[in-house]
Amino acid sequence: MSHAQAPRAGLREWTGLAVLALPAMLIVMDMTVLHLAVPSLSVDLNPTSSQLLWITDIYGFFVAGFLITMGTLGDRTGRRRLLLAGAVAFAAASVLAAYADSAEMLIAARALLGLAGATLMPSTLSLLRVMFLDERQRTIAISVWVLSFTVGASCGPLVGGLMLEHFWWGSVFLMAVPVMALLLVAGPVLLPEYRAEHAGRLDLPSSALSLAAVLPAVYGIKEIARAGVGPVALLAIAAGLLAGGFFLRRQRRLTDPLIDLDLFREARFSVSLGTLAALSFMMFGINLFIVQALQLVHGLSPLEAGLWTLPGSVGGLLGTVVATSLLRVARRAYVMAAALGLAAAGLALVTQVGPTDFALLVTGLAIMSSGIAPALNLGTDLVVSSAPPERASAASAVSETGNEFGGALGLAVLGSVGTAVYSGQVRDQMPAGVPAGWSDRAAETLAEALTVAQRLPASEGARLAEVARDAFSNGLAVISGLGAVLIATSAAVVAVKLRDLGKPEPAAAPEEQYSSQS
Repeated sequence: MSHAQAPRAGLREWTGLAVLALPAMLIVMDMTVLHLAVPSLSVDLNPTSSQLLWITDIYGFFVAGFLITMGTLGDRTGRRRLLLAGAVAFAAASVLAAYADSAEMLIAARALLGLAGATLMPSTLSLLRVMFLDERQRTIAISVWVLSFTVGASCGPLVGGLMLEHFWWGSVFLMAVPVMALLLVAGPVLLPEYRAEHAGRLDLPSSALSLAAVLPAVYGIKEIARAGVGPVALLAIAAGLLAGGFFLRRQRRLTDPLIDLDLFREARFSVSLGTLAALSFMMFGINLFIVQALQLVHGLSPLEAGLWTLPGSVGGLLGTVVATSLLRVARRAYVMAAALGLAAAGLALVTQVGPTDFALLVTGLAIMSSGIAPALNLGTDLVVSSAPPERASAASAVSETGNEFGGALGLAVLGSVGTAVYSGQVRDQMPAGVPAGWSDRAAETLAEALTVAQRLPASEGARLAEVARDAFSNGLAVISGLGAVLIATSAAVVAVKLRDLGKPEPAAAPEEQYSSQS
């Protein structure tokens, strides 16, 4: 069946893209700035250790738990409508968080922020599906959208650090208010409304089952990353898997399921989804070690560490531009596989980094980022474009949920492996004369080891610091090697399984309702 060539996007759509990139950037910034504010808010609110854990984690739990429900809701009620409602909720919850006067109030505000964030991510991505009907233009648009997350991650510590130097801890949450105000003003003018004409009603039992599957599973994985394998974490994961089984069984029986399981039978959807999850697994697991390496191994301040991540952002931008250009002459699968191979090469370079190899570390990270960014862009584009337009929000939500699971699992697995390498080497090479209690502390984390080293006599302290930094670098090298193997394997799978995907072709315009009217 032939399709008319899809219309190309104009100034309105490209300006709308800039508006959609802002909340995407803000969501990532909101995840990073809180960690900077923890010391000052701990003084003001005096949370318990359990409350502090919930303050930092509940945002991610609620984002992950509500993504699938909100993505499907956007397809049914209107993506722009849901996006604007989420913007109002995000701004209100940000103000509530900024002026929270108790730990309980801040936890509640962070939960509301997560719920609102779950409406923003799938809505912004799925709107791009109908704003940019030409496939090449959509690839560029999604590249900009994905790049906004990288910019948010890079700018979050810098902007948050500057605000905390001049204002109170709550000010980091108020950054969201003007951005959401701009979205509310510009959104109705620049963004189209889209809803599936023949979509059924939202199945509330499926929504409840998706929450019962995602929330306990993510909690269990994060708990393993924080405190190791324990009965509570394993029970939570088991409960999530059980609910997930009931969820999948129900989807197969529904006429209008929350997730169309037939999507997973298509290689470009399932392979791309798996590749995105693998990238999240690697990035989340390794980034935690990289941030510590820059500050604790190489002695940079938080601001300096943030600045030295900029070469990675530049590498990601250049990699995206090159990959987008190559799509004119090469098959999409081969371009994506090449990008993954480049990311694996950067990780392989990081395996050779020692405690004094700062330039090599920055170079490896830049090469890694130059491959990760285009691979994320192309994978996200394939996931969204493989779904029919009326299911784009749901497909986007599945993609984001996979990223959340991949990231949580990466923190748990790679974080545990890196910590085990560090602890084992420090215990084996512990300088003589370090008291038993202090040696146990030094073997737990690099930060503890450096604190203990400052309390020891100069020669013993210098030796402990040297041992700890070397052990940490070796831990980073091991998990980088594991990441390189994983990403190289993903490159091979993409090259083989998606090799029949041709070069980008103009996409057919969707037949469902697509208008700029409210």
